[in-house]
Amino acid sequence: MAIDMSKMKKKLDQLNNKGSTGGQYLKMELGNTYEIRILPTPDGDPFKQYFVHYRVGDSQPFLSPKKNFNEDDALDRFVRKLYDEGSEESRNMARDLSAKARFFSPVIVRGQEDEGPKVWSYSKTVYQELLKTVLDPDFGDITDPNTGFDLKVTYDKPNGKMYPETVVRPRPKASKLSKDENQVEEWLANLPDIDGMQTRKTPAEVQEILDAFLMSDDVDPEEMASETVRSGGSSRVADALSDLV
Repeated sequence: MAIDMSKMKKKLDQLNNKGSTGGQYLKMELGNTYEIRILPTPDGDPFKQYFVHYRVGDSQPFLSPKKNFNEDDALDRFVRKLYDEGSEESRNMARDLSAKARFFSPVIVRGQEDEGPKVWSYSKTVYQELLKTVLDPDFGDITDPNTGFDLKVTYDKPNGKMYPETVVRPRPKASKLSKDENQVEEWLANLPDIDGMQTRKTPAEVQEILDAFLMSDDVDPEEMASETVRSGGSSRVADALSDLV
């Protein structure tokens, strides 16, 4: 029996991280515009939501045990105590430590089709715009391989703004995902494993991350307690810190 060349190509692509289930993120550069196509998923929901903690000390981003899996979560308890305390300092710290809603979709980037499906990560604001587009009868299922729509995505920092913004506009005409049906079949058979790309920590590991953060230079329990006293607030923040350090 002859070698199946399509299977050999698939194996090579996987070695090169092209179209493998491990996936890779779409990295947008400031000031650029991208044309992408969101891919359909077997469960009918191409917009995956996770709650992610960013910049907790030296830790890399990780999923919130409480908000994603309803597990015991020392960081979530600590954030709630900070909000309960009510001072400006505690609220600011709570906002920094809170898990942020983040959304992820499998996409093909036009001009980079040879790299296979990637994962696009975006904010709640972009997610809302995508839902409005899908629910607009002029567009509907933008992921359909035959009658869907590409998206024009601009990532830039407007003058006077502190942070970059992502602007999404659907192309005015429907189009095929690809004229090559075999290519479409290959892409859809090798969607990135978005769940597997997320970093999940056990409750014990989250406790360790929180302990390390509280012992770092990023927070001083004595100073925070002093701020609470000077502001006339309660001592619950100091209590929370002393309980966790």
